[in-house]
Amino acid sequence: MATSPRATVRQYWVAIRAMIVLTVALGILYPLVITGIGQLAFRGQANGSTITGASGRDVGSSLIAQSFSGKDGAPLTQWFQPRPSAVDFDANGSGGSNLGPNNPDLVKAIDARKKVIEQTYGVTAAQIPADAVTASFSGLDPDVSIAYADLQVAKVAQTRGLPVAQVQKLVAENTHGRDLGYLGDAYVNVVTLNAALAKMDPSGNGE
Repeated sequence: MATSPRATVRQYWVAIRAMIVLTVALGILYPLVITGIGQLAFRGQANGSTITGASGRDVGSSLIAQSFSGKDGAPLTQWFQPRPSAVDFDANGSGGSNLGPNNPDLVKAIDARKKVIEQTYGVTAAQIPADAVTASFSGLDPDVSIAYADLQVAKVAQTRGLPVAQVQKLVAENTHGRDLGYLGDAYVNVVTLNAALAKMDPSGNGE
């Protein structure tokens, strides 16, 4: 049975009205409501968990590790060092090395990293935690073990001319407990720790 022109026009008009209503509701109102909730209740997370430096400008994100090494690759001892990165801390290429534990290249890299840490911080290989010489799966993990942070305290304090207790206090303030109280291990966020260190002592090439 053929549809009358009037019925066809009516169907189109219903479809157009439905499209307008849904566009306004889902394309404008819904995003505005969700954005508003995010800015009011979760402002930090909604804006990328950014970190503000001593000058008031953004210096990074608490979710993404940064390099605190010199141009020659040697650690800058006025800063706490993060885990090694298989992607040179480039967020555009997040990922691990995919090298197995017996891969000769990985073994060689780990041995080289141990020697640098031994020479820089005056410790033995037995004192070096695993996360100090191995990259995370993403290569951008900003967190290190408490053991690795503690290993660096004395050197950071010495380089900056600060009391060890003062640096230890900063480490404690940037230490996070286990997720839900029992998952994983406690950890220290190196990015927020170094940002706090820069605010307290801008003389260490703070930003």
